[in-house]
Amino acid sequence: MAEPILEVSGLVKHYPLTTGILFRKQVGAVKAVDGVDFTLHRGETLGIVGESGCGKSTVARMLVHLERPTAGSIKYRGEDIGKLSGRALKTVRRNIQMVFQDPYTSLNPRMTVGDIIGEPFDIHPEVAPKGDRRRKVQELLDVVGLNPEYINRYPHQFSGGQRQRIGIARGLALRPEVIVADEPVSALDVSVQAQVINLMASLQGEFDLSYVFIAHDLSIVRHISDRVGVMYLGRIVEIGRDAEIYDHPTHPYTQALLSAVPVPDPEAREHRERIILTGDVPSPTNIPSGCRFRTRCWKARERCALEVPPLAVPAEFRFAPGPAAHDSACHFAEEKQVVPPDEHTDGMP
Repeated sequence: MAEPILEVSGLVKHYPLTTGILFRKQVGAVKAVDGVDFTLHRGETLGIVGESGCGKSTVARMLVHLERPTAGSIKYRGEDIGKLSGRALKTVRRNIQMVFQDPYTSLNPRMTVGDIIGEPFDIHPEVAPKGDRRRKVQELLDVVGLNPEYINRYPHQFSGGQRQRIGIARGLALRPEVIVADEPVSALDVSVQAQVINLMASLQGEFDLSYVFIAHDLSIVRHISDRVGVMYLGRIVEIGRDAEIYDHPTHPYTQALLSAVPVPDPEAREHRERIILTGDVPSPTNIPSGCRFRTRCWKARERCALEVPPLAVPAEFRFAPGPAAHDSACHFAEEKQVVPPDEHTDGMP
């Protein structure tokens, strides 16, 4: 495994809830992210999956310093970016760029494509001298599969997939080491999703990139990721290599998610157990004690309400190395085959 490039430890983001107009009083907090830990290695793609509202996008925004953590640390090459300022912070932000979810709202409609992709050069002029910027922008357009002659066009003259390519080109402009992709294909048609995912995979090798790839589509994440973290209600509940998570899940929430993955073979579908979760996701303002998944879990016992399960290799797998021996935040973790190993529907060429 290559050296770590990002180290996230105890990451927390709480948004205060207040009451009153003149004398505002805090009455609680929305616990969007409530203790997230992971490491990203050089050249690796870490996929983060989970249902809407679990905190994935908040984590992404903290990684690029668009949101400041309430607690915890984000270390880039050993430096805590939360403690940096001025030129040092500017350098880190140059090396960690973001591709946003919606290609229709993330591009300024009043700016040409050339201005959008070239704007990072205004902030970091050392990357591209003024006389060389047009050539560099055209090179970036060519790299992402767009005609360099489109440099003077506006965003409304492009399709959704082309706009997302423009967003990727903007993210590549400063030659970053890390790209945080926040559901970059969720707003695109399925056929276009495949093209964009394959483009990102090819760019990773060409530019020596590390990705934090956030999505809610399990098949897309498996296609591009080396490791996968599953989030639930502000925390990562299971993390491991893609084959470990998809073929040997040990956390009940991961097992329930994977049991819902479509399987095209009718015979395989008949022999697969479908796990139906009961109840609703608890409010992030009132998180259950102990294990936060216990209110929907069929394994829940008294211990689950009293103790917060650590994100670690379960005791039963600790001395039996194998694909099930990866980190899982469950007191009663056990391996469960929920998706036939040869019947995954990646949906990608």
